[in-house]
Amino acid sequence: MAQNVWFIAAIWMAIAFSASVVSIWTGVSVALIEILAGVVAGNFFHLQANTDWINFLALLGSGVLTFLAGAEIDPQSLRANLRVSLLIGIISFAVPFAVVWIFSQFVLGWSQPQAEIAGTALSTTSVAVVYAVMIEGGLSETPFGKMILAACFITDFGTVLALGCLFANFNVWSVVFVVVLSVILWFMPSWTRFIIRRLGATRVSEPEVKFVLFILFFLGGLATTARSEAVLPAYLLGLILAAVFLRDRTLVRRMRSIAFAIFTPFYFIKAGIYVSLPALWSGAVIIGALLLLKMATKITGVWPLARLHYMRAKEASYTTLLMATGLTFGTISALFGLQNKIIDQTQYTMLVSTVILSAFVPTLLAQKLFQPSLRTMHAWGRLYRRKVNS
Repeated sequence: MAQNVWFIAAIWMAIAFSASVVSIWTGVSVALIEILAGVVAGNFFHLQANTDWINFLALLGSGVLTFLAGAEIDPQSLRANLRVSLLIGIISFAVPFAVVWIFSQFVLGWSQPQAEIAGTALSTTSVAVVYAVMIEGGLSETPFGKMILAACFITDFGTVLALGCLFANFNVWSVVFVVVLSVILWFMPSWTRFIIRRLGATRVSEPEVKFVLFILFFLGGLATTARSEAVLPAYLLGLILAAVFLRDRTLVRRMRSIAFAIFTPFYFIKAGIYVSLPALWSGAVIIGALLLLKMATKITGVWPLARLHYMRAKEASYTTLLMATGLTFGTISALFGLQNKIIDQTQYTMLVSTVILSAFVPTLLAQKLFQPSLRTMHAWGRLYRRKVNS
């Protein structure tokens, strides 16, 4: 008997609704609850995520969420906090990348390409998780929150560069992708302002949202054709439109509502389904070692820099733990290694399990033990600007 797509969609949205309720009751980010719900549904109720439409909605979830994360980075705030964001972002990528690579190659006995995939997958910071946490806590509008989002961008940009440089597969489509992306990024702010100015009054048809999604999907398709990843142009597009969205917050709120209501639940629940508890138990020692290594290297690299940039111990710990998260680019890196036969299925399961646990464990610790107040976050912004300008 053919599967009834409506019942399947109802099951997924029931899980998403339940996760929202649990998130409100517990005060834990809905992204984490959705991941955990996916783990339970996949392992105990055998929920599958292998249909084309579920994969497509999950793909949209990662792309739109990454786009919105870039759009939240205020250009003025980015320039004001450039030094701290740049330093934290670079160290957050470089230290875990190098240490995990060495550990995988010389302790676990993986080959050099396999160790490079491990280092790349565990060097990431999850923009999707961090952004979801920031939005739920109302922190994305603070200088502190924008600084963390900017640092996430720099970390993940380093991950993309590492993946591209170590496993480059350049072709004519790569050139086309770079040229077209450069042209669109250059003209996109003026195009979007024109659409808003000329068609913005027709609110019921949402022409601005449709135009942005059209460009987002087009660049995602071009990136995939060029054997790149759709989330990279999504992030850059959001970043380049941040100044436009700063003046039109209604547009951001509409796109955010669409993303969090429809797309992101499929993305986070699907991520949880990928965690196989039997594989988790059998590889628990290695997965635990990789998770501890990722968190330890992030702490070693980020925490001293955070303290150096006028954060108190609580805010520095919160920043460090959020920078230790991983999901989108980590799973992308692991999947790249599997599809190109660099790593095997067992190594893939270990890496993906570690990545998904790194989305859950550091975020839960950050929210429950080190959550700063909005007043503290604004106070840090004022202190940092005063120290930098003095």
